[in-house]
Amino acid sequence: MSDLVKRLADWDHDRLGRLAAEHDTPLYVLDIDRVQANYERFDAAFPDAHVTYAAKAHTGQAVLSALLESGADIECAAWGELQRAVDAGADPNTLQYTAVNPPDRDLDRAVELAAEYPGLTITGGARDTFDRLEARGYDGRVAIRVNPGIGTGHHEKVATGKDAKFGIPEAYVEEVADDVRERFNLVGIHAHIGSGVLTDDVEEHARAVGKVADIARAVGDGGLEFVDVGGGYGVPYHENEPPLDIEAVADQVREAVGDLDAQLKLEPGRYVVADSELILTEVNTVKEAPESTVVGVDASLATLIRPAMFDSYHPIRNVTAPDREPIPVSVGGPCCTSADVFCTDRPIAEPRREDLLAIGNAGAYGYELASQFHSQPRPAEVAIEGGETRVVRRRETLDDVTRVEQ
Repeated sequence: MSDLVKRLADWDHDRLGRLAAEHDTPLYVLDIDRVQANYERFDAAFPDAHVTYAAKAHTGQAVLSALLESGADIECAAWGELQRAVDAGADPNTLQYTAVNPPDRDLDRAVELAAEYPGLTITGGARDTFDRLEARGYDGRVAIRVNPGIGTGHHEKVATGKDAKFGIPEAYVEEVADDVRERFNLVGIHAHIGSGVLTDDVEEHARAVGKVADIARAVGDGGLEFVDVGGGYGVPYHENEPPLDIEAVADQVREAVGDLDAQLKLEPGRYVVADSELILTEVNTVKEAPESTVVGVDASLATLIRPAMFDSYHPIRNVTAPDREPIPVSVGGPCCTSADVFCTDRPIAEPRREDLLAIGNAGAYGYELASQFHSQPRPAEVAIEGGETRVVRRRETLDDVTRVEQ
C-alpha cells in the first residue's frame, strides 16, 4: 500500500468477509488509523499553516474524536456540525462556523454558543448574514467569505469558487470589510474554491489561492489573524489514477499565497477521510441482458448517492473471489429508479449470487448523504482502530425510519 492512498486491494479481504457475516450488509467499514494518518500527512506538508478539518465530509463521532486526538481543529458548515464537534470533545473556542445562507435557528444557536465561548469564529458570505448577526446582538469574531470567481474540482456542482451562491464577490469585498470592521471583530478572509482537486487541477487551484491572498492584502491583511483558502484536495477514485503529491501542492500554495501578514489556514475534508472507508454489499441478483450482465446488490443510492448525484466513479472489487476472470457488469441497487447504478459495463471479477463486493472511497460524503429512500433503514458503520473493531453506528430499523411520524 502506498502511504499516499489506500486502494481496495489493500484492505484485508478475510476481515471484511468476517465483518459482513457478523454485521450484515450493506455495511460501512471505517479505518480510523487511516483517517489519522491522512490528517497527519497533510498537516506535516503545511507546517506553518493552521489545518482545520472540514466536518461536512464526515461528521461521525468516531472520525471527529480521532482527529481531535491528532490535534485537528474543526470547521463546521451548519449548526448541527457545531454541536457534533462539541459532543466529540472540541473546545468551542477553536471552532469556525462557515454557513451558507444560514437559517435563523442556526444563527441563533451559533450566537448563543459564541456568547459563552468568545473564541468561536462565525464566517459570513453575504451582507445579510452580518446584518442578521448584528440584529442578534453579536459583535464578536467574524470572517468574510469571498468569491474569487475561480472554481476548480471534480464536478461543476462542487466548483464553489465561481458559484454566486458562495461568498462576497471580489468587487464588493473591500467595502464590506470596512463595514464589518465597524460592527464586529474581523479576524479572517475565507474562500472555498472547489472539491476533488487533483494533479490536473493544481495550477488553476493555485491561481485561485493567489487571488484570495490578493483580496486579503487589499482588505488589509495586517489586521487579520488568518487567510483561509479552504480545502478541496482530492484523492484518486480511479484505480490507475496517481495520488495527489501533497508536498508539491503545498509548495505551489505557498508560492501562490506569497507574503501575508496573517496565518494561512486550510480545511481538508475529502483528503482526510475518502479512502478511509468502504461499503460492503452482497450480490442478490445476476441477470444476463443483451448489452451486459446486470448485478443486483443490497446497497443502493440511499446508501451511497454520489454516483447518481455527481456521476462519481467509485472502485468496486469482488471481495469473495477477486481472482476470478473479470467480466463487464453493471452494478445497481434495489431502488426503483434507473439512477440507482454504481457502474455500467465495468470489468469486475465475475460476481455470483451471495458474493461480497466492496465499494471504495466512501468515506467522504458517503454516510453524510445517506438517506431512507424506499423506507430503507440506513446501514451500520463499524470502525477498525489499532487492530480492534467496534460498531460506531448501529444499523437502523424500520422503527427508526417511522419514529418521527404522527
